[in-house]
Amino acid sequence: MAVCILIPAYNAALTVSGVVTECLNQGLPIVVVDDGSLDLTATSLEGLPITLLRHTRNQGKGAALRTGFAWALQQGYEAVVTLDADGQHDPTAILRLITAAETGGYGCMLASRHSQFDQMAGLRRVWNRFGVWCMQKATGFAIADSQSGFRYYAAALLRTVSLEKNGYDLEMELLMKAWKAGFTIGSLPVPARVADGRATSHFRPVRDTWNICMTFLKYR
Repeated sequence: MAVCILIPAYNAALTVSGVVTECLNQGLPIVVVDDGSLDLTATSLEGLPITLLRHTRNQGKGAALRTGFAWALQQGYEAVVTLDADGQHDPTAILRLITAAETGGYGCMLASRHSQFDQMAGLRRVWNRFGVWCMQKATGFAIADSQSGFRYYAAALLRTVSLEKNGYDLEMELLMKAWKAGFTIGSLPVPARVADGRATSHFRPVRDTWNICMTFLKYR
């Protein structure tokens, strides 16, 4: 099955080239979406055998993902693996995530940091635990980490759902719409290298958590 790796990036000049280099070792094609970075994110990727797509202004992680999804579908890929540009995820687990998703016939498979929730701070820890409970009650799926950005998506799912969100809430929108469309969602335990990536993340704890909650309620 033809699978590509999608990395949304914003002001990630210090980390994205290392992430991309590790991903290249997995032997899969890579597309990076530079979401209007103001630093040298694009420059740091020069010379690497990847596809680089660029937004002229910052639009949000969800918008970067949508741009990457559209490109992947246009290129004919049958699945997409997403992970963040800040180095918190472990690229060596990509092939294991793909194998688990394809063997189980999942439309979406999340790399779960459930065992590391206690290492997270404040609203992240509270929302991740509460979000897991809400998702399991709503969908019936054993989704152990609904906010993980390290995910496998089948192309059939991406072609079926219509996405609207531009921020971090797009990942919740995807889960809820996938469930409503009849796709199965699973989790695979994959510890993150950094459980709480506050130092490098652009996630706004109050505003983005609120948007994610509202997206869950809207599509529930």
